Amino acid sequence: MSEKTRYWMLALPALALMMIFYIWPVLNIFGISLTEPEPGFGNYTRMFDSNAVKVSFVLTFRIAAITTVFCLLLGYIVAYTITTYGGRRAPLMLGLVLLPFWVSVLVRSFAWIVLLGRSGLVNDTMMDWGIIETPLRLMHNELGVLISMVHVMLPFAILPMLANMRGISQSHMMAARGLGASEWRAFREVYFPQTLPGVFSGGLLVFVLSLGFFITPALLGGGRVMMISEYISYQIQELLRWGLATALSSALLVATALVLIVAGNFVNLRKTFLERK
Repeated sequence: MSEKTRYWMLALPALALMMIFYIWPVLNIFGISLTEPEPGFGNYTRMFDSNAVKVSFVLTFRIAAITTVFCLLLGYIVAYTITTYGGRRAPLMLGLVLLPFWVSVLVRSFAWIVLLGRSGLVNDTMMDWGIIETPLRLMHNELGVLISMVHVMLPFAILPMLANMRGISQSHMMAARGLGASEWRAFREVYFPQTLPGVFSGGLLVFVLSLGFFITPALLGGGRVMMISEYISYQIQELLRWGLATALSSALLVATALVLIVAGNFVNLRKTFLERK
């Protein structure tokens, strides 16, 4: 048996599963967008002409971008702390990072409702301490959505950066310090550039996942912060506009693909995600 034959014998089952469970459903979604309620590109015309759709897309990309920035800032600090100062406590710290994965996103979102509500723990505590006199509006707005999304997405930023930082030898920093560089200069010019692949991979992962997020914005936004995934759900469940909803889904898929293509022009995605040394 030739090597090429063995290759296709291993690859064909995976390709078949991908065709059945991913490519075929996506093609069906695209087909519905062109046939419901009538054949043609009417759904795409309505989508581009709708101000509500434009606002929803802009809101989705803005929230995803802000979430990515905060996740990278907080995640970099956590990953750097675990790598540099963790020592024997590093496995415990890593376990705490992984702990949220063992709890449903729905449960974590409801927990934020309990914390951020008008009679929630945060408002009650600040009122008891005399910091505020009336409850703050911490949910059913963009602030609540951002807080909860940063919490949910933070591990996705930490783990790629942590994997990258663990592959960086501390001897580079020691050599820079030995040559007279200050600790901050050694970090800025020697250590930080080596962590950029982890930063890019974590940021891209968080941003792409945030574009399609549904549960957390729906609960914490209270219908006032309608990201594109919630808008799609509204079109299907409330208005029964399957054609427009599938057109929006196709547009979101294309937008996500464009993000990956643009990122690929600046970063070697194969090296960033697959080649860890």
